[in-house]
Amino acid sequence: MSASPRAVVLCGGKGTRLRPYTTVLPKPLMPIGDRPILEIVIDSLRRGGIADVTLCVGHLAELIQAFFGDGGRFGVSIEYAIEDKPLGTVGPLAFLENLGDDFLVLNGDILTDLDPMSVFRHHVAGDAELTVATYEREATVDFGVLSTEESGDRVVGFVEKPTRRYEVSMGLYAMNRRVLELFEPGEYFGFDHLVLKMLERDRIVRRLRHTGHWLDIGRLDDYEAAQSAEWM
Repeated sequence: MSASPRAVVLCGGKGTRLRPYTTVLPKPLMPIGDRPILEIVIDSLRRGGIADVTLCVGHLAELIQAFFGDGGRFGVSIEYAIEDKPLGTVGPLAFLENLGDDFLVLNGDILTDLDPMSVFRHHVAGDAELTVATYEREATVDFGVLSTEESGDRVVGFVEKPTRRYEVSMGLYAMNRRVLELFEPGEYFGFDHLVLKMLERDRIVRRLRHTGHWLDIGRLDDYEAAQSAEWM
């Protein structure tokens, strides 16, 4: 097992959920306190012992490249993969070199106290092709929800704005290069497509559950919460 896998950070999205801010600033450069989100992400990789980072960039890529350069002043070595068109969360991987047999992939807008190397170690130990870091989150349905009898129109139950808990993907994965066989270079291929295709073909997918802290900065509520998070 490589002591330091390559980490691929996905930074090509337009950040539509954070508009209008992201019309002039790519989401990974949105500030958390006095640092961009992506700087915090890269620092977490460095502290985990990861030295080689590939940034997959698209929207306003030149701003990200200008800020991070070759990564030297952040203690890592950075390479860039520029998307000429949107390829989804997994599609860009088809064009990358030097990935090794196993590697990390993460979104450039997540903040967590989960050590990325713990995901990698769990992945390799489990002989998985894909390992997904997961977190339990609450989701509220903003409507009154009716239950009806199986046939007919009689209402048998009602709950106002119910809240349910779900185990969700954190946007942090470890992958084996065998997953690249499942799609073609240049094909738009999202993480959802990958998981569904792997399950359909009975490929090994595992998860590592995290019970610490996690924020998805692509969501405005989480972005605002991050500004006062003391655990970062």
